[in-house]
Amino acid sequence: MILNWIKIFIYHLKQNKLFSFLNALGLSIGIAGVIFAILYWNEEHSYDQWNPEKDKIYAVMNDLGGGNIWAVSSAVPAPILKATTSYLDDYCYFKTEYSKEIIEYNGKIEVVDKIFSAQSNFFSFFPFEFVQGNRKSALHDRNSIAFSEETALRLFKDENPIGKQIKYADKIFVVRGVYQLSEKSSVMPAAITTIIEEGLEKNKESWGFSYGLMLKLKKQSDTTAVIKNLDEIFIEKNYKKQAKDEGLSLETFIKMYGEPVKAGLLPLDGSRLHQGNYPFPEGTGNLLFLRILMGLSILILLLSIVNYINLATANAIKRAKEVGVRKVVGATKSQIVAQFVFETVLITLFSVLFALVIVELSLPYYNQFLNKSLVLIGTQFYLQLVLIFILVIFVSGVLPAVYISNFEVLKVLKGNFSRSKSGVWLRNGMLVLQFAIATFFIVGSFIVYQQVNFMAEKDLGFKGAQVLEISFKAKKGKGQFERYKIIKQEVQKIKGVEDVSAGSFSIGSNENSWAGLHYKKNKEVITQQMGIDFGMLDLLGIQVIKGRNLTDKLASDTISNVLLNEAAAKTLQEENPLNKEIAWQNGKYKVVGIVKDFNYFGLENKIGPMIFFHIKVQEWIQKDMRNISVKLSPKNMSQTIADLEKFWSAKVDSEYPFEYNFVNKNFARTYQKYEDQRNLFSLLNGIVILIAIFGLFALASYSMERRLREIAIRKTLGAETNILLKELSKQYVIFCLIGFVIGIFPAYLLLQKWLENFAFHIDIPVLPFAIAFVSLLFLTLTIVLAKAYQVTKIDVLHYLKYE
Repeated sequence: MILNWIKIFIYHLKQNKLFSFLNALGLSIGIAGVIFAILYWNEEHSYDQWNPEKDKIYAVMNDLGGGNIWAVSSAVPAPILKATTSYLDDYCYFKTEYSKEIIEYNGKIEVVDKIFSAQSNFFSFFPFEFVQGNRKSALHDRNSIAFSEETALRLFKDENPIGKQIKYADKIFVVRGVYQLSEKSSVMPAAITTIIEEGLEKNKESWGFSYGLMLKLKKQSDTTAVIKNLDEIFIEKNYKKQAKDEGLSLETFIKMYGEPVKAGLLPLDGSRLHQGNYPFPEGTGNLLFLRILMGLSILILLLSIVNYINLATANAIKRAKEVGVRKVVGATKSQIVAQFVFETVLITLFSVLFALVIVELSLPYYNQFLNKSLVLIGTQFYLQLVLIFILVIFVSGVLPAVYISNFEVLKVLKGNFSRSKSGVWLRNGMLVLQFAIATFFIVGSFIVYQQVNFMAEKDLGFKGAQVLEISFKAKKGKGQFERYKIIKQEVQKIKGVEDVSAGSFSIGSNENSWAGLHYKKNKEVITQQMGIDFGMLDLLGIQVIKGRNLTDKLASDTISNVLLNEAAAKTLQEENPLNKEIAWQNGKYKVVGIVKDFNYFGLENKIGPMIFFHIKVQEWIQKDMRNISVKLSPKNMSQTIADLEKFWSAKVDSEYPFEYNFVNKNFARTYQKYEDQRNLFSLLNGIVILIAIFGLFALASYSMERRLREIAIRKTLGAETNILLKELSKQYVIFCLIGFVIGIFPAYLLLQKWLENFAFHIDIPVLPFAIAFVSLLFLTLTIVLAKAYQVTKIDVLHYLKYE
């Protein structure tokens, strides 16, 4: 029986070579799209799954109110929590960002990225496998350092690294361990030290938010109790003490300075896809992009299956008499279903294999697109592939097979099946669904394109096209600000340099510092601290719209005068905020100017309150300078950069490589992921249209071939070609209109939801919908009329000679 089915399958395959190929190709493309999405999904969900303690580890988050949720904590609460509760098994403070520094061994210098600092018990939270040494002793003192296997090989070659001394951060460290990074993790450092302990010791009574904090709970159910205890510690040890120092009751203090910080716990398991501030240095995945990719891939697979069902049911007309004869000679309904499902299994198997070939060939480009290293292996992936295989067979094989097996024998043998309403409605409904999906993709592609273009072209409030931001590393025993002043004088002499300045921030990056700003009895406002040197705002083209800029002609501008941006000025609730006195950083400062709002983090974020002050105003800012900004002349820019690099290597830092970014390009990285979404939508849009064309062409061909005798009779009776073309294409135009109307509603609602992710976004215009309609109508008429014109040229005698 199986052999007979195979022979019949091969016969029909030969009879319909083109349509069979198009059908299988469409199904392959749909399956390939889902495979790509699954590989990305699996990789993003694999983070920390190897960690045996993942269900008990939580990162402490702090809600400062007004939507300000910080992923950093102070050095105070964890030791108190450990001493006063029975819920906590252990805690570990860590730096939330990697550092990139020089490591020296035997006179050889290497620049090592992803250097991490945490307390000595870090490896009990992330128990990496050790290839040399062990996790208990790897960080047992402040002079210990542990390396990843890859970094150790790079530094020590074939030598045994254990016990070797290296120089890092002007200190001598001893290598105590080498670990493997074989699985994805929220922390994947090249090296780990306990330098953080010095800062913790120094700030053990400070409530400044500076460190990441992990807690290991004894039970998952203890999270509510731990959060409650953290909140109580903050009030008892911080708010009540501050209120007492100011001679205020707790209630009055809260009214003046706002509600106390509320603690939250972010579970390590699944934290990779957390949206918002995030404590771990590997960063979060793009959850929105992941969902969009998965949703669109499933939609394309659905389109492919719909296309397959449509062609299968259309092709059933040619096989209706075969089914009728088989029923007459005794074939049961289940046997007919089994035969057609078997044929679907063969086509689907071929489609899956072809899809795997497509994925394998395209994977390098896909990895480059996502900046990933995905591979076609893994037990989980193979199980998912089998599930897709079964699902496709059920939907595209079982349903049409059941439909075909229900043919009425007498109608079929009389040749009346083509007039079956159920057959017509099913095919037409599927065709309408194809048009609706295509509408969604065309509209979505244009709106995403317009939003990304809007982001690229928007006036951001600063000009960074000619501004270099040069990485400025600290030197032990030398003041950063004093070094900067000397460097500034020398850099200004280089030909092509128009201006030099510095700030304690980096536009488009995550470098930021925040503190509370208070005015009269208004509530405290969390404000971004923007330390600047004179001329920094002019260098960046940032406007002062009221009052004046800071100037070196007034000594008070380096002591007590500050600027506010428009967002911060509004919080003072004063019609004229100039010359008003504000409380900030335990001091009183006078507002002498208002700075025009500009985008700092990215267009998905609102512009927050900012305070601008000279670097000398805060001593810690002078020590924490990380960048020097240089504005270049547009002429011979490459030569100017080369001269800067030469000067930097000779006079500033001969060990650390000269690194720089253009400010505008740095900011452009904030919407790079949305450019990826735009490119993805455009690619998938092309695929959807291609699949839709396959289906429309094949279905139009089948439909018109059924009407060849009708066309011959109408031509004999004198029907003109243009009348025939109109009649043959009319129904497809109607289906196109219905599909378009159905598709625009989900397109509008989902894209409006997507645009809500941006603080600055376009309004959905009418143009993409008009383009989608015209595009669909054009494709429909082109395909249908081309096929219709072909069938109107038939030989009338060939179809009427037996009548």
